Amino acid sequence: MGRVKATQKYRKAMVKMIKPTDNRISKDKREIREKKVDEQALKICEAPQMSSALFLKYNDQLGPPFHVIIDTNFINFTIKNRIDLFTGFMDCLYAKTTPYVTDCVIGELEKMGQRFRLALKILRDPRVQRLSCSHKGIYADDCIVQRITQHKCYIVATCDRDLRNRIRKVPGVPIMYIREHRFTIERMPDAFGAPKF
Repeated sequence: MGRVKATQKYRKAMVKMIKPTDNRISKDKREIREKKVDEQALKICEAPQMSSALFLKYNDQLGPPFHVIIDTNFINFTIKNRIDLFTGFMDCLYAKTTPYVTDCVIGELEKMGQRFRLALKILRDPRVQRLSCSHKGIYADDCIVQRITQHKCYIVATCDRDLRNRIRKVPGVPIMYIREHRFTIERMPDAFGAPKF
């Protein structure tokens, strides 16, 4: 019993001992340790440059004639809902619209086969402008997101939920989609067809 009490006293004494780096020890006997460098604190955090076209959350570069990038599923749902592409744009935006399609979208439609030959025929219309892609592959979502982050002058027409969520993170880019058998647009000032949130 006596030994147990002695070891407990010894442990308490060890806890009360001064650390070798304590300021109460004289400078010549004190142990000096170098501070660890926090690598994450040293990283320079830079926010991406905001476009000069943005005024609060609205984009000043958007104006008639509107430039609309069309996605693969948007053209397919347009055909499915029997909406004419050019009159649908006119009914939604009340202005002249220039539709654009990237090489990736054309590649995706060609890869899908004969079922989508009508969509290819519509997109090969001379009124639809073609945007050339310099990247590898035919994945259109990444191509569209990269293009709208570089240039804020486009409206993106898509019915893909994942792509719409990615585009919502880019400020100042309106999204057009199909709702109740007509084109609607969100994040556009005074948009007639925009849903009320």
